[in-house]
Amino acid sequence: MLRILLGEPPRQNEGLLGRTIDAMVQTTRLLKKEIKLHQDPSHDYRKLEVWTRGLISSLDELEQCLYAANFFRKKVVHNYEQDMTTTERGDYARYVFFYKDAFIRVFSTLDKLGTLLNELYDLNTTKVKAHFSYFTVLRQFQYFKVYDDLGGRLVAIKENYREALSILRRRRNTEIHYMNHEMKDDLWQRHQTLYGKIELEDLDQHIHELEQGFQMVCETLEVVFIYTNQRWKKLISN
Repeated sequence: MLRILLGEPPRQNEGLLGRTIDAMVQTTRLLKKEIKLHQDPSHDYRKLEVWTRGLISSLDELEQCLYAANFFRKKVVHNYEQDMTTTERGDYARYVFFYKDAFIRVFSTLDKLGTLLNELYDLNTTKVKAHFSYFTVLRQFQYFKVYDDLGGRLVAIKENYREALSILRRRRNTEIHYMNHEMKDDLWQRHQTLYGKIELEDLDQHIHELEQGFQMVCETLEVVFIYTNQRWKKLISN
């Protein structure tokens, strides 16, 4: 959708993103098959199907926001907002909008996955915390010592992206609970320069961290849904 608005060709779902979406679509097909076979009187399978489709949409929206943030970042050529033209300031504002939207979506997508995992694998996370995050669910795998192969792979992915996730999480928390991150950065720079020009944050570094977050989400979803599909196929065959 955003690519069309930006005058760009539609996205082709290839590589990691394509594999991840394919795995999730396969899950919805398996769920539909179960619904057809057993009628799903408790609507448990239907709920999982809806949640999985919601995750597909969340991943799609995250990728689009990342793309748009990158698109507008390339239009920002000055290091100081005071040096920008009116048009460039508008592009910078649009970069900030999509950048913030994207890093919030990194964690909202993971938390939706946590809800699904908790249901799929009976992890009883609500007994630990009523409103839990993906990372709380991840600890439940280790606590119960169940599905160690899946839990271990998910922990390894999280550790691989620990630094980027930590940075993005701090920015998400600042954006949601305090003040947005660029205002915080501006305040710090005001103390440094007093009346001088305020230099922009490192946009390329921010985009790199965001891309790392997106990569982490994709890898996590791919592992979860490929594992789940393989497990269900074994159960069905037995």
